[in-house]
Amino acid sequence: MKNENSASHGSVQVIDRLRLLLDALAQEGGSTSLKVLSAVTGLAPSSAFRILASAQENGLVERDIQGNYCFGKRLLEWSRVVHGRADLRALAQPSMAWLRDQIEETVNLTVEHDDEVLYIERVLSPRMMRVEQVIGSRAPLHCTAVGKLMLAQHGYDWVRDYAKRTGLPALTTHSLTQVSTLWNTAQQAQKDSYARDNEEAEIGVGCLGVLIHTPLPCLVGLSISSPIHRRKEEWIPLLQETAQRIEKRLQGLTVVLDLNTPTTN
Repeated sequence: MKNENSASHGSVQVIDRLRLLLDALAQEGGSTSLKVLSAVTGLAPSSAFRILASAQENGLVERDIQGNYCFGKRLLEWSRVVHGRADLRALAQPSMAWLRDQIEETVNLTVEHDDEVLYIERVLSPRMMRVEQVIGSRAPLHCTAVGKLMLAQHGYDWVRDYAKRTGLPALTTHSLTQVSTLWNTAQQAQKDSYARDNEEAEIGVGCLGVLIHTPLPCLVGLSISSPIHRRKEEWIPLLQETAQRIEKRLQGLTVVLDLNTPTTN
């Protein structure tokens, strides 16, 4: 029979191992497999599985439809109690990592800010040749995929005024610089529930974008950036599913976004 000290040591060891697993989960972008977690932590797969199973029962982790582990809602709820808020970046990143793993391309989280799209979070493609949007960088609304959807939300009069304010500058030869063309494209994107950027912000780069519905006062977008020759239509349902996953994680939470403290990765 174990004595009190050995039992206590065993309990502490489980907590230590759970912390290792949660640290590894964060290191992997908030969503990954048992195999990866076992390799990163050095724990035997059977041990890691047992600890994660208990953590799942207690709401500390969850498993997505692919079987990967991600942070559970209880952790997010605790964070809200401690900090009085649930940060959009932290809530979105596990789902963004899941999408990145499906397509192996860079996934971006953006918001509308001062007539521009502002990049606030990203999960990078593992490929050597990839598109990297710098966190904190900006692009005109009319030159991005999510920006077109944001313009459509405002209506024609707002878009016409936006065109007067900005002059619709051309970043490439593919940029839309006529109000009528821009508005028609934005309307079609809104109807389709997704939009494209066809080398309009940078030659050789193609994007797909959707909006994420949040309780925040600003419009929020999710996009895939890749070399345009690698862009695939079958990514669209995955992108839309990811937006829905993020929206589901936001339910019942007080969501905030501090634009002065962007994360990096």
